[in-house]
Amino acid sequence: MIKNLFLKDTNKNFSILKVLINGGSNMDAQGKKGINQILSCLLTRGCKGFNNYEFSEFIDSHGAELNQEIYEDGIFITLKSLNEHFEKLYPLIDLIINEPTISKKQYQYIQKSTVSSIKKEKENPFNTVYEKWRKLVYKDHPYAFNCIGYEEDVKNISYQEILDEYKRFKKRDMFFVSNNSEVISNISNKSGFKDFENKFVNKSIFKTTNQTKIPLRDEKRFVSTYKNSNQIIIMLGNQTCSQFSKEYLPLKVLESYLSYGMSSLLFKLFREKNGLTYDVGVYSPSRRQNSPFLIYLSVSNQNAVLAFEILLNVWANITHNSIREEEVKLAQEKLQSSFLISNQCLDEIIQRKIQFLSNDMNPNYDDFLLEKLKTVTAKQILKTTDKYLTKPVVSTYGNKKICDEIRDIWEKTELI
Repeated sequence: MIKNLFLKDTNKNFSILKVLINGGSNMDAQGKKGINQILSCLLTRGCKGFNNYEFSEFIDSHGAELNQEIYEDGIFITLKSLNEHFEKLYPLIDLIINEPTISKKQYQYIQKSTVSSIKKEKENPFNTVYEKWRKLVYKDHPYAFNCIGYEEDVKNISYQEILDEYKRFKKRDMFFVSNNSEVISNISNKSGFKDFENKFVNKSIFKTTNQTKIPLRDEKRFVSTYKNSNQIIIMLGNQTCSQFSKEYLPLKVLESYLSYGMSSLLFKLFREKNGLTYDVGVYSPSRRQNSPFLIYLSVSNQNAVLAFEILLNVWANITHNSIREEEVKLAQEKLQSSFLISNQCLDEIIQRKIQFLSNDMNPNYDDFLLEKLKTVTAKQILKTTDKYLTKPVVSTYGNKKICDEIRDIWEKTELI
């Protein structure tokens, strides 16, 4: 199924066409983690009428950009160019989706390249900590796995399996959004902007979600990776709700309160007041299902225990006590500014709208969020944190003695 949306009144001298294919790494079979990463890379490496060199040269010669990105819920393909060249370029999107080359030689190259990327990821300790954290939080759910796959899985994915996955890929729902009217008028099953406005006019702002909380693996909620290092990395958090849930906005206000700018709680506690951390923040990406919400920090060995104790106090406060109303208002203003800044970038606007469209939601959902933002109360935030964050999961990385000391503190905390 194909759905399209044209953004009017953008007044740009360049055009963007973004395609979202429903189903990303969540479609990877067991033992084949990384197969959709390889497939998505192959799509942009040649199509009918172009080998990989000719394809790349054609794109580059027009000063254009063609990118692909895979995440848990889908695959993005994005084309950007000046308006004067876009008419020549956008038909390539149809070709790479419906008539890609998927040559065996390019498959072998991408397979090796993916293995290299996986090895490179392991060099970043934050990736290691998050990998351990999400495997506890999401158990066997697709969100438990790395989007680009795992080395042994990728090495065992055959060329024929890629071709078979492509057949399944073509049956997935696809969504097109562009600021260029000619693109949409030439894509089959077209629907005008007004049609979408009418379709969603009587629909609820928020999408009803029937998701259930994914059970923890044997109720284990602490994991460590031991490494001789001068820093300790700590992640503390849990799974929450879909980005289309009513509870999404209170969590975004909480994220703003904790981590947006130098007035944020985490900055004031860990950097300004105590000078403890190298890095501190909140990781809360938007997901179609149970989105993660966690606080991460990197701290020297000598400050790790104190930093963890402060972190536990922060977590206890946000799950048991209401935030002061003046702090909620400040967090709302910072979040509103964040929304408005993102709405100045056409790429981000299209990215958001295509996600809403792919979930059968009003493409103007962000406007509703801005309208509702000021109505979020401290009571709503506390109710949401009580629902999702009262049983957090901890992942640590670094010196064994210090990680074990942190575990001892954790086992005595009321958060268990």
